[in-house]
Amino acid sequence: MGKVVDASDATFDEITGTGWVLVDFWAPWCGPCKMVAPILEQIASERDITIAKVNTDNNPNTPGRFGVRGIPTLVLFNEGQVADQRTGADSKINLDNWLNGHMN
Repeated sequence: MGKVVDASDATFDEITGTGWVLVDFWAPWCGPCKMVAPILEQIASERDITIAKVNTDNNPNTPGRFGVRGIPTLVLFNEGQVADQRTGADSKINLDNWLNGHMN
């Protein structure tokens, strides 16, 4: 099904340009980011979606492009265009419902 990849300022546009991509803006010190990470891995295993993880500590330019003020921030792309965005950790059921609203 899907996959989980690391994205950087240099690779971001290439990774988000094709198909459904859910970008996870995160940092190693962020507790809620650690909570949502396994949920995103599970979503990638169940859906035809790429989860692109952007470490905001190492890639400062890309978060600013999308107005990221807090992490985790999830930005959903379809064919390179932003479909939706949300901030904060959430349950798998809520994330699935959110994705279903866009992907179905």
